[in-house]
Amino acid sequence: MFRHEWIEKNAILLLVLTLLTVAIGGIVEIIPLFTIETTVEHVVGMRPYTPLELMGRNIYIREGCYLCHSQQIRALKDEVERYGHFSLAAESMYDHPFQWGSKRIGPDLARVGGKYSSDWHYAHLTNPQELVPESLMPKYGFMANTPLDFDHIAEHLRANRLVGVPYTPDQIAHANDDLLAQANPQADAEALMKRYPKAVVVPGNDRAPTELDALVAYLQMLGTLVDFANTSAEKLQQ
Repeated sequence: MFRHEWIEKNAILLLVLTLLTVAIGGIVEIIPLFTIETTVEHVVGMRPYTPLELMGRNIYIREGCYLCHSQQIRALKDEVERYGHFSLAAESMYDHPFQWGSKRIGPDLARVGGKYSSDWHYAHLTNPQELVPESLMPKYGFMANTPLDFDHIAEHLRANRLVGVPYTPDQIAHANDDLLAQANPQADAEALMKRYPKAVVVPGNDRAPTELDALVAYLQMLGTLVDFANTSAEKLQQ
């Protein structure tokens, strides 16, 4: 007790010990970041988001979807039986920030990609209660009439590259073309598919891409990149 009071009464000593404590805490948090490449195991199939998916993810975050939907399936029997294979750290390796969430007012979305058709997602986002009467989800039909602002999509990819997302110069150079190709089923998507395997071309509306197109593209890729059904546990690792 005496020593504790003595430290508190000595301003210089208290400052030094406080700085030392903060420094130790900072080191403990920062050092693991330099070993992230060894702690997060890469898995076959993971790729960066397409430009349209990335825009959709931005909208997902903007609308606070993570407040009601998690994207993390825990390794528990009931969760695996309901949602699918438990989540791997590598599936979030290109997320800034990650969307694991902390609540499930709605279902987990980690494996929602391909579970429903794109038309179902358009209808559900427009009027959730029409398809799920008990749903508490707000209506997002306004997005179908909101043009997608993607004037700076190439710069957006460059910014992600700075924080570790491995976008190539070719992907950045064709960011605008790839976004337009994924939002138009009449467009030639061959180049898009080479740069981003398993990308889902959304129905669109034969006009300029909308926010709803981007959000559906993002939802349709969630959980689809890693083929758990046809890949053994050993082969999941590169």
